[in-house]
Amino acid sequence: MRLTWTTTTLHLAEPLRISRSVTARRDAVHVRLEHAGLDGWGEAVSSTYLGLPTEAILRHLATVRPAVERLPDPGTAWAELAPEGPVGAGLPAGVLAAVESAVLDLAARAAGAPAHRLLGSPRPPSAPTARTLGIVPAARAAAEAARLAAAGFTVLKIKAGSPDPADDLDRVAAVRDAAPGARLLLDPNGAWTEERAHALLPRFAELGVTAVEQPVPPGRPDTLARVAAASPVPVIADEDAVTHADAVALAGRVHGVNVKLAKCGGVRAALRIDAALRGSGTELMLGCLTASSLGIAPAVHLADRARWVDLDGHLLLADDPWTGIGGTDGTVRVTDRPGLGVRPRTPGGPIPGEDHG
Repeated sequence: MRLTWTTTTLHLAEPLRISRSVTARRDAVHVRLEHAGLDGWGEAVSSTYLGLPTEAILRHLATVRPAVERLPDPGTAWAELAPEGPVGAGLPAGVLAAVESAVLDLAARAAGAPAHRLLGSPRPPSAPTARTLGIVPAARAAAEAARLAAAGFTVLKIKAGSPDPADDLDRVAAVRDAAPGARLLLDPNGAWTEERAHALLPRFAELGVTAVEQPVPPGRPDTLARVAAASPVPVIADEDAVTHADAVALAGRVHGVNVKLAKCGGVRAALRIDAALRGSGTELMLGCLTASSLGIAPAVHLADRARWVDLDGHLLLADDPWTGIGGTDGTVRVTDRPGLGVRPRTPGGPIPGEDHG
């Protein structure tokens, strides 16, 4: 097998402001695994918050390449690159998820089957996805919400955590009025104190919010559990739920856990978390980083397992270099095409970026 990669920059259609940062672009490393005339693809995106700069992604890929290329076939690679397997164990979660994606894509193409069948789902998954609205003035949020509702979106996620909570309340009220049929999720990204969370969540519930992600700072799961116990709406752990151990520790103490493949290490790590949560009263949310359709695709193949789906990272881009999972009408979906089912937006064209292979 042959492992190569290219690097490009993904630009957002407009900067996304959340409580702790503003994102306008990020690097994407597209990983390609070739064997017997077929290829498979994966994507790792840089993240300052996760401590994974582009240079680290490239360094880890160069380190793991000899071990991957010694593997004789995709089936062996699938076993060896398991989260605790001999090859995948030392990789950061985002890099492991990208290489695993390429192996899954290649293995499924070799089998002539879509990836979701290899993962245990007989039918092509599809699900309404949340669409994120950043911290912007209420009037602007309302205009965007009306546009999205008209396009077919039925779930809107509103970022919160403004210095003045009144700004967040105004934004949510404006979105509710502009898109009265949409389910509303709220995400302060850990910006509130416990006291503020207790005070604000009933007010947001009255405005129609149906669930909240990570209202308090990560690192204090007991605090998050107390907020969840008193909350009038479901509380979903995000920044507090990175690993399998994190999810197990929160099972039964919060209403949901947001699983992002780039944080947990790929589809098999996500499935392991899903199994650990089953029967605990804590349900699965599938989330993502800002990424292309290639980076989002593996999670879409798991979408039928989640109560909440927030796989809109590709929809935030000015120019997505990949296509194949939909989403512009409010629903992400996969097909019965072999592999992940994504392809370069320019048929037959090279993936943009610098070749590191």
